[in-house]
Amino acid sequence: MLSYRHAYHAGNFADVLKHLTLINILNYLTEKDKGCCYFDTHAGGGDYNLRSEYAQKNREYETGIAKLWLREDLPEAIAAYVNVIKAFTTSKQLTRYPGSPLIAQHLLREQDRLELCELHSTELHALKQSMFKDKRVRVWHEDGMQYTLKALPPKERRGLILIDPSYELKTDYAQIIKNLLVMVKRFSTGTYALWYPVIERARINKMERALVASNIKNILLVELGIRSDSLFKGMTASGMIIINPPFTLATKMHTILPWLAQELGEQGHGSYRNEMLVPE
Repeated sequence: MLSYRHAYHAGNFADVLKHLTLINILNYLTEKDKGCCYFDTHAGGGDYNLRSEYAQKNREYETGIAKLWLREDLPEAIAAYVNVIKAFTTSKQLTRYPGSPLIAQHLLREQDRLELCELHSTELHALKQSMFKDKRVRVWHEDGMQYTLKALPPKERRGLILIDPSYELKTDYAQIIKNLLVMVKRFSTGTYALWYPVIERARINKMERALVASNIKNILLVELGIRSDSLFKGMTASGMIIINPPFTLATKMHTILPWLAQELGEQGHGSYRNEMLVPE
């Protein structure tokens, strides 16, 4: 199925958590001079107009970035995220939201590489346009999981693999974990960041159990919820499962997540998790 378009969801509360996590990991990786490689298995279009018909349909950005855009009392790590988003517009108005590929392109250095995969032909065209012929970037019209499996380990032996599927098929949950376990075997020192939506909590619980039962160590889970779990309310929360996270990440999330849960939660129903599923 190739009907999914992230433009409907750009800038929502799930993007806030995902991109906060992404920024913290990339900033950590670029502290060392040696180059690294960034893989994005489901890159999307890369750049989203929040005034477009897609974004305006459900106005999901109002649950996320819009609540932070003009705040002057943001915690330091959240302010750093908002400043990255603001770097993509010359206007004080919130009209544009960069996807993960643009954020990574913005933060990575001359010695780093980006490998971006997208199957949706329209999204692929937009992605190629948004990259502006950057020589550090290669864009692939391929299944991102399969391409990344073949490309690991990267020559740099340092890198981040962002896995951000749409989960359109119920079988995606199990298949993503299966592929992730193979990736880790091929590149055990890499950092992996798997995004997930909480629509049916049982599916997430099953993913967690599969990871805990594997032989993989050093797995951090961070999650942000804006409503109580329900089978009738769509996505109530989203999270990131990070394998080999920066050692500073859990500590930063200890401050970030309670604040976001309070400020983005609906009618006091915000929630969060910040747990080591498997210790190092």
